[in-house]
Amino acid sequence: MRPDISIKKVVHIIFQAREANREGELHAFIDSLNEDEQAHLVAIAWVGRGAFEPEDYNEAVATALAEATTPTPDYLLGMPHLSENLEAGLEALDIDVTEAEEDFFDR
Repeated sequence: MRPDISIKKVVHIIFQAREANREGELHAFIDSLNEDEQAHLVAIAWVGRGAFEPEDYNEAVATALAEATTPTPDYLLGMPHLSENLEAGLEALDIDVTEAEEDFFDR
C-alpha cells in the first residue's frame, strides 16, 4: 500500500528534523496534518525502525490510528532518529523521493 500522505510532506519533515532549533516549526507542521496523514507518518517511521515489515504497512497504519494516546507531534519528536526512521521507512516501502527532494531544494 502506498502511504496516504504526500511524499513531499514526509521529505519536508525529514529535513526539518535534521536541523537544530526547528522543533517548534516541525511540531506545528506535523500538528497541521490530518489524522490519516499523521497515522501514515507514524507507520512509515515504524517500518523504518523495524517495528513493522513493509508488507504489514496497513496494519501499522491501523495500529497508529487505534493506539494514538499521545499527540502525534509529541510522539514523533520524542522518537530517537526520526529522520533516519522516516528515510528507512520510505526506502523499505520502495518509494522514490528524488523528485520530492529536488522540489524541496528548489524553493
